[in-house]
Amino acid sequence: MKRRKVGNLLGLAVLSVVLERPMHPYEMAAVLKERGKDTDMPIKWGSLYTVVANLEKYGFVEAIESVKDGGRPERTVYRITQAGREEFEDWVRELVGTVDPEPPRFRSGLSMMGILGPDQTISLLRQRAGQLDERAETQRALLDQLRPLMPRMFLIEVEYDIAMTEAEARWVCGFLGELTSGAMPGVEAWRRWYETGELPDDFGELVEEK
Repeated sequence: MKRRKVGNLLGLAVLSVVLERPMHPYEMAAVLKERGKDTDMPIKWGSLYTVVANLEKYGFVEAIESVKDGGRPERTVYRITQAGREEFEDWVRELVGTVDPEPPRFRSGLSMMGILGPDQTISLLRQRAGQLDERAETQRALLDQLRPLMPRMFLIEVEYDIAMTEAEARWVCGFLGELTSGAMPGVEAWRRWYETGELPDDFGELVEEK
C-alpha cells in the first residue's frame, strides 16, 4: 500500500462527495451519513475538519467561498482540485485492486487462542457468532433502507459487508462445531495443557488424538 499524504479513509469519503459539487464540512458529513457511510468509518466533527484541512494543505481541495446562514457560524465551501481528482482515482484503484497486507485482528487472536483453553475459546466464539448474526441483520436492514434512495452500484460495499459477515459467521459456526463435537483432533490434549500447564510429551498427540 502507498504511503499517502492524507491516509485517513475519511479523506477518501470527503473527496467522493466534493467530486459531485462544492460543499462545506457540515454538508459533507450530512451527505455521508445520509448515504450510510458512517457505518464504514466514524464521522466526527474534529476528525472531519482535520481531514479537510489536510486535504487543503496538500492541494486536494480548495476553499472557494465562505457563507453565512442566519445566526450560524460562517462556513467555508470547498471544491476538489485536479490533484484531488487524481489522488481520489488512484486511491480507489489501489483499494479495489490490491490486497491489504495487514492481517485482520481476528486472525491475530486465532493465532494465540491456545492460551485460553478450549472451553473459554468455545464460549468466546459463541459470543462472536451471536455478534456476527446481529451485524448481518443490521447490515441487511441498512441495505433495505438505502435501496430506494440510490442505484445498486453505490451500494455494492454494503452487499460486500453482508457477504463477508455471513462468510465469517459460517466459518466460526463450522469451527465451533468441530470443537464441540470432538471432530477436531487434539482438543483434550489442549485442555490438559491449559489446566495443568504440562505440554504433551509428543506434539503429535495434538494431531493424532481422536
